[in-house]
Amino acid sequence: MNHPMKVLTPAEMGAVDRATIAAGIPGIILMENAAHRVVEFIAERFAPVSVQRIVVICGKGNNGGDGLAIARILQVRFQPKMLRVVLICDADELTGEAATNLAMLHAAGIHERRGFDGDMRTATLVVDAVLGTGLEGAARGEAMDAILAINTAFPLAKVVAVDIPSGLAGGSGTPPGDFVRADATVTFTAPKICHAMPPACNLMGELRVAPIGSAASLYDDDEKIRLALITPQSIAPLFAPRAKDSNKGRFGHVLVVAGSRGKSGAAAMVGMAALRAGAGLVTVACPESVLPQIALQCPELMTEPVAETSSGSIALAALPRILELAGTRTLVALGPGIGADKDTREVAWQLFGELDKPLVMDADGLNAVAGTRWNMPQHLRILTPHPGEMARLTGRSIDEIQADRITAARTLAESGVTVVLKGERTLVAFPDRRVWINPTGSPALAKGGTGDVLCGMVAALVAQFSSGNDPDDTDRAIAGAVYLHGLAGELAAEKLGEQAVLATDLFESFGEAIRGITHAPDLL
Repeated sequence: MNHPMKVLTPAEMGAVDRATIAAGIPGIILMENAAHRVVEFIAERFAPVSVQRIVVICGKGNNGGDGLAIARILQVRFQPKMLRVVLICDADELTGEAATNLAMLHAAGIHERRGFDGDMRTATLVVDAVLGTGLEGAARGEAMDAILAINTAFPLAKVVAVDIPSGLAGGSGTPPGDFVRADATVTFTAPKICHAMPPACNLMGELRVAPIGSAASLYDDDEKIRLALITPQSIAPLFAPRAKDSNKGRFGHVLVVAGSRGKSGAAAMVGMAALRAGAGLVTVACPESVLPQIALQCPELMTEPVAETSSGSIALAALPRILELAGTRTLVALGPGIGADKDTREVAWQLFGELDKPLVMDADGLNAVAGTRWNMPQHLRILTPHPGEMARLTGRSIDEIQADRITAARTLAESGVTVVLKGERTLVAFPDRRVWINPTGSPALAKGGTGDVLCGMVAALVAQFSSGNDPDDTDRAIAGAVYLHGLAGELAAEKLGEQAVLATDLFESFGEAIRGITHAPDLL
């Protein structure tokens, strides 16, 4: 079964390249393979290449060496209408494989230029091979001049970046200076953090990840590489056709503990989302005064009344009944709309500590355990905070959380919980320090109720798949719910516009989103 695609730091990528060379594949072959992958992408997207007017702009490092090889292959294979190669340094500054590729370019009858000529303004395609992922800080000097030229001097051209748009660094922080505005980026072996995390991930254009010869064993190791990108292929088995003799008992029974007076919608959305995401049965346990509204909103949900406070929240006296109900269910989804009464917070805290079943916690449930210390949980605990809830859980400011979301999620997960840190590029962090990045989502999801929907979806997928023989099933189920939720948000926004989407509109996009997952082309 496919696993999420590993995401590497620039240092890890360098180590993979060195190990590949040590294993017997020379660096010049890796560079040649990288060039072929870029040329293949160009041939797919810009056919016929023979009519294109192409400018390849090369720096003095390995990225520039890639560009020199790309120019040679383009000329030999396609003989474009125009091909110009611009080198932003003196030829004698090139070393290693880059110098070898310059000599090979000359052998093929192509000579570089040292500056930009007027006829280049008519280019229809620019290949950016100025700077790679090893850049630290802002681009300077002739590299910056080249970046500015790419952005302004080619009004007719599409831009394909080699490995990364020049000026962006391999990390995920805010670009320190100007950078190439690329229409597409071809990177090699595996995505780097910049390809996977905002803001840089939004500046790549179309992303292609291409193999160039490194063995997967060099980087596909959970013990060494802890960061990965959720792909459709890694979760598609969750949405495979069901057996013909299926029955509702095979797909889990979710107990939703949610809602209070005035917040029946939260409980209903969690329950509806769990049903829509495939749970066989869903029961909502909530204060008795709330049950009629839930039944009206979703008659398919079963309901169980529990003791309530005078304000219409779950009373501490309800705890034994909730534990009794949980005993015959697959897992519990807890928190949306339960309120902040002292009794209710105590119920949430005790369920977190005592429940011998998996527990998905969101919203008021998270607030109930915020600021407390807990022992390492003995059973699965999945927390789904937005940045504000994450700040309360960790005692850090929202700005601190947002400055390094990966570290924040990973640190909380090390306390024995699985963390779904919501936001742009939602993260799934596991107790063993693995973090999976979700590439789907939309600003349409920035609206009340969408978190309740995600809570129900996570519960439903875990209920269906956490009892299988594959130890990765539970992790994949959580990731599948997050990916499906984000993709449904994208599809709903396409139909209705980002501002108009309601949380319940996501349900109408589940089917199309599932088909998109099961029929998605491979990123590689």
